[in-house]
Amino acid sequence: MKVVFFGTPQFAVPTLENLLNHPEFEVLAVVTQPDKRRGRGNQLTPSPIKTVAITHNLPVWQPQRVKKDTETLSLLREVGADVFVVIAYGQILSQEILDMPKLGCVNVHGSILPKYRGAAPIQWCLYNGDKETGITTMLMDAGMDTGAMLLKATTPIKLLDNAQDLAEKLATIGADLLVETLIGLERGEIKPIPQDNTEATYAPLIKKEDYQLDWSKSAIQLHNQIRGFYPNCITSFRNQPIKITATAPLDSTYLQELPSEVQQYLHKESNGSTLSGSPGEVVGIAKGIGAIAQTGDGLLILREVQLAGKRPQSGWDFVNGMRLRVGEVFENING
Repeated sequence: MKVVFFGTPQFAVPTLENLLNHPEFEVLAVVTQPDKRRGRGNQLTPSPIKTVAITHNLPVWQPQRVKKDTETLSLLREVGADVFVVIAYGQILSQEILDMPKLGCVNVHGSILPKYRGAAPIQWCLYNGDKETGITTMLMDAGMDTGAMLLKATTPIKLLDNAQDLAEKLATIGADLLVETLIGLERGEIKPIPQDNTEATYAPLIKKEDYQLDWSKSAIQLHNQIRGFYPNCITSFRNQPIKITATAPLDSTYLQELPSEVQQYLHKESNGSTLSGSPGEVVGIAKGIGAIAQTGDGLLILREVQLAGKRPQSGWDFVNGMRLRVGEVFENING
């Protein structure tokens, strides 16, 4: 089966590699976003998908706007693909492009559709505290993730999974599901199922304000925000911005899913449930782990933080390096 692959980030890499290593498929070309300037040196950097494509000597097309780029449109028409595979490409495809390949355009989406249509399904399912997510393959139409569904695969979400962990897990699941989908589609063994639009939810692009922590929220809400929008959630400490990148709710409700050192702390410290203060206040320090902060409801232990311009550090290193004291306060970034 002849394939043109549309994709950009690391999330799409396992799927492309699976296609390249499978005898049933021939990847004719790769379409990816233009190189972007990244890092302190502001160097032009290729997308992860482009890097893989170059390694395999594949043609790489990088239009600024694929549906308006006459050269790319001509190449796509002429290449004679059976199917276009699209995974986290980052641009909307026109109906003209969707109609080009014989089998259509197959998308690999990081949610159980029709839930979490949109740009950031992995991040928002964590933010909302979902216990399960997965991958859906679908035949694309002109809408935003509204096409008929082909196959699904689910996976449980663990309490300590963050967006990076879950993306890696789903990328592997998606790579296998896509191969199964294409083979089934070509053989006529898969019947596309329309989505129920009344059950649809949306996962929009994450905005700057979504990263800001509000200590009046509950411990589990803050924990879900921090892992969902990893590694960018921000608060203020000693009048300086600081990122909090890993936490755990200090609550026996989640005992079996907590890190072993936090479980041991809860078993050992009978006073854990009696600590209290105002939202954002450091009400205790767990030796070897990190600071314990009061939230609007419950306690949150800070397992990893990142000071501005520094690498992430363990919560315990942060306590020692800052000589943190009980009674100090993490404040909302807006005051």
